[in-house]
This record gives sequence, structure tokens and C-alpha cells, in this order.
Amino acid sequence: MPRLSRYFPILDWGRRYDRSALLNDLVAAVIVTIMLIPQSLAYAMLAGLPPEAGIYASIAPLVLYAIFGTSRALAVGPVAVVSLLTASAVGQVAQQGTAGYAMAALTLALLSGLFLLALGVLRLGFLANFLSHPVIAGFISASGILIATSQLKHLLGIEAGGHNLPEMLAAILRNLPETNPITLTIGLGVTGFLFWARRGLKPLLKRLGAPPLLADILAKAGPVAAVIVSTLAVAGLGLVDKGVKIVGAVPQSLPPLTMPDLSPDLLGTLLLPAILISVIGFVESVSVAQTLAAKRRQRIDPDQELIGLGAANIGAAFTGGYPVTGGFARSVVNFDAGAETPAAGIFTAVGLAIAAVALTPLVYFLPNATLAATIVVAVLSLVDLSILKKTWAYSRSDFLAVAATILLTLTMGVEIGVAAGVGISVLLQIFKTSRPHVAEVGLVPGTQHFRNILRHEVKTDPGLLTLRVDESLYFANARFLEALIQNRVTEGCRIHDVVLMFSAVNAVDYSALESLEAINFRLRDMGIRLHLSEVKGPVMDRLKRSHFLDEMTGEVFLSQYDAWRALTATGASDRPEQAAE
Repeated sequence: MPRLSRYFPILDWGRRYDRSALLNDLVAAVIVTIMLIPQSLAYAMLAGLPPEAGIYASIAPLVLYAIFGTSRALAVGPVAVVSLLTASAVGQVAQQGTAGYAMAALTLALLSGLFLLALGVLRLGFLANFLSHPVIAGFISASGILIATSQLKHLLGIEAGGHNLPEMLAAILRNLPETNPITLTIGLGVTGFLFWARRGLKPLLKRLGAPPLLADILAKAGPVAAVIVSTLAVAGLGLVDKGVKIVGAVPQSLPPLTMPDLSPDLLGTLLLPAILISVIGFVESVSVAQTLAAKRRQRIDPDQELIGLGAANIGAAFTGGYPVTGGFARSVVNFDAGAETPAAGIFTAVGLAIAAVALTPLVYFLPNATLAATIVVAVLSLVDLSILKKTWAYSRSDFLAVAATILLTLTMGVEIGVAAGVGISVLLQIFKTSRPHVAEVGLVPGTQHFRNILRHEVKTDPGLLTLRVDESLYFANARFLEALIQNRVTEGCRIHDVVLMFSAVNAVDYSALESLEAINFRLRDMGIRLHLSEVKGPVMDRLKRSHFLDEMTGEVFLSQYDAWRALTATGASDRPEQAAE
């Protein structure tokens, strides 16, 4: 059973499920369902899909994640960034509004799910670490700007396209004279109300005497109130005849069984975008899950999270949805509402299924401007350009990666932006490690500690050169160490021994081993012995498999202080009691 529950976490928490957890999960499900109804419709519109696709993508994925996922509070479904990535990817192979577009979205979800599932089964979740936090922050901020800009056309009631910020702004400016004043009024009114509801509605309700739980539910229901009021206004005032665009007919049914398009050409075209969506979605999801789990001293299994998200996306592919992941806002709401187990997700799915069957006719007159306002308010909270200031102050290389990610995402599109960010991060890391910090060290008087001679007052010996290598040695930096030692020992000094202090070296690859051998031979020809000190066990084990230690002209010392005592005149005369200090 323990082995089975590892892959089916529901068997673990399900055995301990009680009435208290049931009540808390039901309350959380009600709150999240109220929040998800308008949000799901809005994100489907952002993805270029019919509004019902957003609800469908929030039902089966929630149930499947509850079975396979390990987070007690993560709420899975459509999110803004993944919706934008979906629109960008699918828009390359089909026209919005066509059956081929919806079919391609299903295929994208399937590929994403299979990729995540494969990573989870093979326990390769660590690969997501190649996306650094600054790059992710820059990408999400740029995506938030793109998403908000893309919704301006709905707030203005005009036609405007574009795949990047310059194209969108140019299209909006061209068509600005065609702005529908009624649509603009609705859009601005709903946007202003939603911004106020996020911060001011709950405190107001509490001042009016509402119980905390009721105030919280009503505050979270702000978007629902906006949907109801704007829908009634459009229907009652006949605003459709005045050019206000509406959602229109939404199928009144449960998610259908669908079959993705498995044609080789489409699979090949969507494979790379699917991988990108998978990685971005997983990083966002696991970050939220870990943050919420830590607050309750719980833990999640990142590899099992991959399986849970993979199953959720596969479920979306066969039930009329599109790629999904764990959402920040809805997960926080789920957590704050008191959800104790993933069963809250199952109850939320039931609530959305009821809404899909019973409530969809009620959104016929829902204006697109209201959904656009919901998206704008949600995504602007993701924009945090302060990351530029923070990285500039802390690390110029990180700043370069963030700035490039933001700039390229805004001007070239989301795929190029995040790919460039990852590529720049990797290249910068390789560059930094190719020039490792190597410090010449000396003995701190009265101690057995060795520190950088440029930073501390230390004792040195003209015949002994000790270099502390502060990086693992591999093919990219091995030649750098060779050149550094060569330059240092050809300065006419009286050096007769060189010690490489390996306290910070965690690995030595074969290229670095060959460089160490070359250093040893060159120093030997110059009458200088090469020594090592403080070599870690795994590194020593690897060196013992070669002939290097047998051919090395010097010794391997357990500590740098042992090397100092053995190789210097002052060290040899140190008193034993001083050595023990």
C-alpha cells in the first residue's frame, strides 16, 4: 500500500478523511467555484477558444490532480500565462474560431500532459531548475503586459490583432477612432470595480457587521457581481444593438469526450511549444504548491507533481479543454478558505459541472468587456518590474537575463522571449564558471585558517604558492586554471611547491583531469612540486581511478594547515600546542 500511495496520494489522505475536513473542503470549494466561473470564461477567451472550453478545462483536470497530486491546496485549471502561450502556439497552425483551432488546443494539452508525465515517471523534475527565478519573473511580468494589452481591444470595442507589443499597440492606435463608448464605459467601470473589490470590499463588509467568512466569500465573489450586473445591463438596455459584443450562446452540457488530432505534422509543430508550456506551468505550479505547503508544515513531491499535472493535462485533452496548471490566485483562495485536502478540488469540479449544465444560458448577454476587465485585473498583479532594479543592484548578469527576457518577450513573442532568457542564463552561467574564482591564500596568524591574501593580513612563504580553487573543475574552466598557474610561477619567484586547495571543488571531469596532469608535468619540468589539500571524498575517489595521483610530484594533504607545516620552514617550527589552537 505505501508504494501504491506514492503514485496515488489520494490513498494516503483519503484514509484519514473525516467530517471536519469535509466541511472545510466544501466551504473552500464554494468560494473557489464562485471565483472560477468568470475566470474560466475569461481565460478561454484569452486562449482564443470558446468560453465553455475554460469551464471544461477546470473540471476533469481538478479531479485527476486530486487523485495524483500531492499538494493539499493547489487548484488546477486555466491560468493567464498558459492561456497566452496556448493562443500563441495554436495561432500558428489554425485560425481562431475554427474547429481546427480547438482541435489543435486539445493536441497541445495532450503533448504537454505526456511530457509532464514522462518527466515525473523518470523523476526528471530537476530539469525545470534551468529556468532561473529572475528569468521566470521577467517572463511573467512581460506576459502580464502582453495579456493586458491584448485585452484593450475588448475594453474599447474595436478590432485589433498582433503577436507582440509593438504590433498590438499599432493596431489599437489605428482603430482607436472606432471605439465604442458604451463598451468603453462597461470596461472601465468593471475594471475600476474589480480593483476596488480586491482591496476595499472585504474591509467595508466587516465594518458593516458581516461575519469574517461571509465577508471573505462576498469579496471573492466580486467578479461574479460584475458579471451579473453587466449582463443584466446589456440584456435590459438592449446594448447589443448598440455595438456591445457579448459571449453569446454557450453549450449547456457537461464536458464532452474529445479526441485530439494526432497527425504527425501537427504533433511536430506543437511539440516545442508544448514542452515550453509544460516547463513554465510546472515551475509556476510547484512554486505555489511549495509555498502553501510550507505554511502548514506539509511537503510535496515535485516528481509526483509532474505526474499530477500530466494527468490533469491529459484529462483536459480528452474533455474539450486546453493546457492547464496550478494557478496562483485560485490556489491562495483555496488555501485561505480552509481547504484541507485535494477533495476540495473534486467538490469544485462538481460545482463547475453544475454551472456548465445549469448556468451557461445566463451568460448569453455577458459582455466581452467584462471578461477582458477580469483578465486585466488578474494579470496586472503578476507584473513586477522591480525585478530589474533588484537584479541590477545584486548581479548584472542576472539583470541582463531578465532584461533580455522582458524585451524579447514584448517585441518578439512569448516563445522567443522565454527561450532567449533560458539560453542567456545558461550561457552566463557557463561564462562565470569558465573563469572560476581562484584565490592565493595565506595562514591567519594564531589559527589554522587560510584566507585570501588580498583581503586579510596573513602569513605567506615565498617558496610556497597556495591557490584555493572556488569552483568545480570541468571542461570549460580547466584551461583557465592551467594559464593562471603558468603565469604565476613564471614571474621569477622562488616557488618550489604549489598547493591546490580543493575545499570548494565538488567535481573534476576528465578534461579537468587532463589539465591537472598537464600542470603537474609542466611544474615538474620547472623543478616545482604539485600538491593537493582538503580534497573531498567523491573527488578523491574519482582521482584514484586514474594514474594522476601516482604521477603527481607532491602529496595529498588532509588539511591546508598540514601542507603549511610540511612545506614551509616556519610551519615546520610551529609548536604542537599552537597547531592545536
